[in-house]
Amino acid sequence: MEFKDYYQTLGVPRDASADDIKKAFRRLARKYHPDVSKEADAEHQMKEVNEAYTVLSDPEKRAAYDQLGQRGSQAGSDFQPPPGWDANFEFSGRSSNGAQTADFSDFFAELFSGMRGGARQTHQRMRGEDHHAKIMLDLEDSYRGTTRSISLRMPKLDDQGRPVFTEHTLNVRIPKGVHAGQVIRLAGQGGPGHNGEPAGDLFLEVQFKPHNRYRIEGKDIYITLPVAPWEAVLGATVKVPVPDGLVEVRIPENSQSGRKLRLKGRGIPAATPGNLYLILEVVLPPATTEKAREFYQNMARELAFDPRQHLGV
Repeated sequence: MEFKDYYQTLGVPRDASADDIKKAFRRLARKYHPDVSKEADAEHQMKEVNEAYTVLSDPEKRAAYDQLGQRGSQAGSDFQPPPGWDANFEFSGRSSNGAQTADFSDFFAELFSGMRGGARQTHQRMRGEDHHAKIMLDLEDSYRGTTRSISLRMPKLDDQGRPVFTEHTLNVRIPKGVHAGQVIRLAGQGGPGHNGEPAGDLFLEVQFKPHNRYRIEGKDIYITLPVAPWEAVLGATVKVPVPDGLVEVRIPENSQSGRKLRLKGRGIPAATPGNLYLILEVVLPPATTEKAREFYQNMARELAFDPRQHLGV
């Protein structure tokens, strides 16, 4: 995916004020609007300008984009947003100009498709806006349930029209069995109501932090289980760490690398629990001593095993 430098597109510095961004957009719109422009690529350029303005004119989108810009990516370079880059950003339920992600680039859609859109609310008697945020949890939180202190950052404009963050912290009860994509609703924790109406709600979308041991797919958990050659060939009972403790697992005889063993119901403990899958990986002892080399040489002579026989060579 190609990184887009929206500041470069509008020709403004990264600390430009909201007024500077609006002036730049109007200047470029007069230059590239297809109804008046004589530029050969006016339609494409106008689309690029619209996309940049959609982001930089919205304090929430701009603040999120600026967070990515700190990684030093250059316009046109290959880019992939890191996992959880937008975690703990609290977004309101509105969009400043109602743009649809389908109108713009893959880069825009990847970054902002999860942000909720809608019209601005007027200060009549009405309920407060709902707010949305993504939070990153440890997988183990789902197995035991817990209460987490979650700090959220809410973008707003300062007196110069530049985005800044306000931060607040909530104690959130994480229910046992929560899974990626599930939404936790905190009633009354969204935007304030107007003229005595109740506040909106805050919706927290759950995602899991990358784990150094487990791979998560929905409610199922995967772990690569190293086994010695004799355990794979002769069979063995081994202890395996799982997110909620240890289990003993029987390795069937004559197992090969890649064999998948299922522990039914040992995945995420939801109402319908997931499964835990063990992917066997046969690990060979290194031949770092003369005795070990002699062992492998004897095995080669005695077994006369050809792993490439099926290739016909």
